[in-house]
Amino acid sequence: MAVRKLPSHLARYWRKNWWHKLVSVFILLIMLSVGTLYGIAQWYIHTESSKPFKLGVSFIPAYAESLGLNAQQTMDALINSAGVRQFRLVSYWDQLEPSKGQYDFSLLDWQFQKAEAAHAKITLSLGLRQPRWPECHMPSWAVGENDNEWQPQLKTFMSAVVNRYKNSPSLESYQVENEYFLQGFGGCTNFDRNRLINEYNMVKKLDPVHPAIVARSNNALGIPLGQPQPDEFGISIYKRVWDAGVTHRYLEYPFPAWFYASLAGIQKIVTGKDMIVHELQAEAWPPHGQNITQTSLTEQNKSFNAERFTNRVQFGKATGMREVYLWGAEYWYYRQVVLGDPSLMNVAKQLF
Repeated sequence: MAVRKLPSHLARYWRKNWWHKLVSVFILLIMLSVGTLYGIAQWYIHTESSKPFKLGVSFIPAYAESLGLNAQQTMDALINSAGVRQFRLVSYWDQLEPSKGQYDFSLLDWQFQKAEAAHAKITLSLGLRQPRWPECHMPSWAVGENDNEWQPQLKTFMSAVVNRYKNSPSLESYQVENEYFLQGFGGCTNFDRNRLINEYNMVKKLDPVHPAIVARSNNALGIPLGQPQPDEFGISIYKRVWDAGVTHRYLEYPFPAWFYASLAGIQKIVTGKDMIVHELQAEAWPPHGQNITQTSLTEQNKSFNAERFTNRVQFGKATGMREVYLWGAEYWYYRQVVLGDPSLMNVAKQLF
């Protein structure tokens, strides 16, 4: 049987200098890698498509108040006006244990009460590192203590939180810490894996019924194979941000939705665990490190507006992951109440 030869132009290219061969092999490897990732993504999207899609929001009272809003009115608007029925709530250590051994759960109680009244579901963030700056929310009385002093106090606090809310009809899952190993963002200094393992095991022992989620600390590379292996993994997706380091311009992350589907698919193949989008950017990213309240509406629209809002949720669905929590719901209400722009809340009404 005759052996087919390479086309003459390809054969001539291959016989040239060694670097031609190197470039050819490199391009071939890139094509094979991209093709493999795309194939895994399509497999994952197909296998997950029959599951119901859940769209929720992160809600943080302190952030609402920083925007000049009433936190309870903000949550009411998200429930009653926007129609939100999935919430990701936080349990900041410094807020709920302001004095050592003295708990004040009133802030989290009213959030659970509102969710329960609306038959909404909650994923509850636990631990030292939780969403929003400075990420690690250590109470002032624990600052300066060594690890052997504050870590047992943190576990005692986490136990109190779990025991208080584990029987709520609205509780659906926990998130243990938040992007625990991410060192490039936030005011966190302790990244001890054993602490994360111990906290996760404690939560599962206290409440074996509800799933516990651990978020990836890198949203582009790697597979989290180390312990703990949670019930589910979380991933955050930010699309348009201000690049303060190099270009000093708005930066649109180039990863397509199928790339995140491939990460979830590889995770499913290797560990058997599902993945959710625990943060999908749905608020403006001001330039030069400004606060939202210092940024004009025209400037805010450069990174997030009603059209981007709709497209962003479509992007989240296109990842194939069936549970997506939008980041910045308090901001939608701020635009309506403070800036007189209801466009984002109007989109939210349609989406939910």
